[in-house]
Amino acid sequence: MKKLFCIILFISSFALYSNASQDDFADDIESEFKPMNSVVFDPLSGYNRAMTSFNDGFYTHIASPVAKGYAYIMPETARTGINNFFTNLMFPIRFVNNLLQFKFQNASKELGRFMVNTVFGLGGFMDQATNTLGMKIYREDFGQTLGYWGVGQGFHIVLPILGPSNLRDVVGLSADLALAPTSQLAHNTIPYKIPQDSLQELGIDILFKTNEYSFHPDFYEKIKADAIDLYPFLRDAYTQKREKEIKE
Repeated sequence: MKKLFCIILFISSFALYSNASQDDFADDIESEFKPMNSVVFDPLSGYNRAMTSFNDGFYTHIASPVAKGYAYIMPETARTGINNFFTNLMFPIRFVNNLLQFKFQNASKELGRFMVNTVFGLGGFMDQATNTLGMKIYREDFGQTLGYWGVGQGFHIVLPILGPSNLRDVVGLSADLALAPTSQLAHNTIPYKIPQDSLQELGIDILFKTNEYSFHPDFYEKIKADAIDLYPFLRDAYTQKREKEIKE
């Protein structure tokens, strides 16, 4: 059970914003989201609505207040450095998935970003690749890779704490977790894994996500402000967002 909870916490980067920043997700919803008129195949709608309600309470009463408190005591410069470090650390996911989509030029640029930030950015705490060289980041995950090769999204699934997802993206998570240095999955065979047990993984994930969320602690309230019915609003927004990411 503890292992499952650790995995669920890490997935975040793929569920609510899935390799895009929280600002990007909120802006996408405001500028491009349109209600889906067609009938949606949603066999888990009962569970999904209940989990959406649970997540709503979690973000309203726990995640947002904790992120605001963390931002109050932790200087923005330090938080930016931590965020840069984790972004650099997730290089294997972006690199491998760019390769799997035959985006070789993007993969080579990701390799260049990683080398620049690791060597000249104090192990990644400084984003010299972006700030000095203007190098773009190419965010890809295995869910996008499956979609790129024509795998359908399947039915919608709302994950505990992490929010909207779908069957394809949940399957894709296993590959990304195997690559992620912050996951203990396959730590006995992959040498760069950091956590060696569930407790270490949990601690890293809490720091990673709290620090990331602290830049926009009102993010959740912003994206749900105009929702008449929260569950289908988030479901359709997530679906359209992932379709856009796959096409890019």
